Amino acid sequence: MTQEAVETLRFPFTSSHPLLPPEEYARLRAEEPVARATLPNGHAVWLVTKHADVRKVLADPRFSREAITRPDAPRLLPVAAGSKSIFVMDPPEHTRLRKLVGRVFTTRQVENLRPRVEELAEEMVTGMVEAGPGADLIEHLAQPLPITVICEMLGVPQDDHDLFRGWTDVMLSVGHRSSGQVGAAAGKLRRYLEDLIAAKQRNPADDLLTVLITARDEDDSLSTEELLAFAETMLMAGYHATTSEIAHGVLTLTEQPGAVRRLAEHRGELPAAVDELLRYSQAGGGVGPIRIALEDMEIGGVGIKAGDAVLPCINSANRDESVFAAAGEVDLTRTPNPHLAFGHGIHHCLGAHLGRVELTVALDRMLTHFGEFRVGPVPPAELGWSANRAFTRPDTLPLQW
Repeated sequence: MTQEAVETLRFPFTSSHPLLPPEEYARLRAEEPVARATLPNGHAVWLVTKHADVRKVLADPRFSREAITRPDAPRLLPVAAGSKSIFVMDPPEHTRLRKLVGRVFTTRQVENLRPRVEELAEEMVTGMVEAGPGADLIEHLAQPLPITVICEMLGVPQDDHDLFRGWTDVMLSVGHRSSGQVGAAAGKLRRYLEDLIAAKQRNPADDLLTVLITARDEDDSLSTEELLAFAETMLMAGYHATTSEIAHGVLTLTEQPGAVRRLAEHRGELPAAVDELLRYSQAGGGVGPIRIALEDMEIGGVGIKAGDAVLPCINSANRDESVFAAAGEVDLTRTPNPHLAFGHGIHHCLGAHLGRVELTVALDRMLTHFGEFRVGPVPPAELGWSANRAFTRPDTLPLQW
C-alpha cells in the first residue's frame, strides 16, 4: 500500500455485510498492519490490525485510556471530559476501582447468578413460543434478558428498565444524534441514578449499587462521581453489548448449514461455540477502545509518538489468519480460541463471564424450545440494521422454528 493511500484512509470503514468485517482489515493486516487514518471529526489515528500488535496495545500501560477524556482528544463515541468511568481510567485509579467491584464479577459470583439467568431466559423464550413463529428475538429475548440481569444486579426497579433502555440507546448513538440529544439523555440518566442512590442510602438493599454506596460512605474508597460513572457504564455495556452479541450469534448460527441442529444434539459443545461466535462477531464495530500514547514507542515496526491516538482494531485481530486457521470461517469446535472480544490486559471486560453465561443460556433455551430455528419470514438479507449504534444489531430479528 502506498503512503498516499494510507494517508487517505477514513475510519470507520463500511462492510458489504453486517456479519463480515470491512475488506480493508484484511488488506491492512497484509500490507500495513499499523496504518494512519482519519476519524469523522478530522482527528488522526493509528489503526492497529494484527492480533499480536492489538494485544500489545491493549496490555501496554504506556497507552492511556484516561487521556481520551481530554476535551481535544480523538474519539468516536461521546466521552465526557474528565469522566470517572472505569472504562477510561488508568492505574492507580483503575486498579482501585476494579478491585472494589471485581469481586461481584468473579466466576463464582456469576455462576451464582446462572439460575436467575436461566429462569429469565426460560420465561422469555416461552413468551416467544406463545407469540408463535415470526416472533422477534430482539423484543422477546436479546434485549430484555441482559437489561433485566444488569438492572437486577444494580438494584434498578423493574418498572424503570425501559427508561434506561431509551436513555442508553441515545447515548450510544454514533453520528445520528446531536450532542444536545446525547447530553439530554445523559442528564436524565444521571439524575435518575442520583435519586436512586439517595433512596438506597435510606433503605439499603442486597444489590451492587448498595455495595458501592457503602464503599463510598464507610471507607471512602469510592467518590460519588465514580459511583455514578460505574453505574452508567454497567448499564450501557452490560445491556448493549450482550444484546448485540446474542443477535449476531443467532444470525451467524442460522447461516451455517446444519449448525443449529448439531448444537441442539450436542449441548456440550455450546461453550466452545459461544467463544467462536464471539470471535466471529462484528457487533462491536471496533469503535471505542482508542488509546493515547504517553511516550514515543514502536508498534509493528512503526514509530508512534507521544500524544498519538491509537485504535486497536479488535474485530480485525479476531480474523488474523496467523492466529486463527481459516479465520474467515465459523468453526464451532475451535480450540484454543484466543479471541479478543472481551479485550485484554487490565481493561479485560469485567463482565466477560457474565456475557458468556447470558449468551450460552439464551442459546440453550432456544435450542430446547425450538430445536432448529431460522430467520424468517423476513430473509436475513432484508433485515433492517441501524448504522448509528456503537454496538450493531438488526432492528428486528424474526425467527421461524
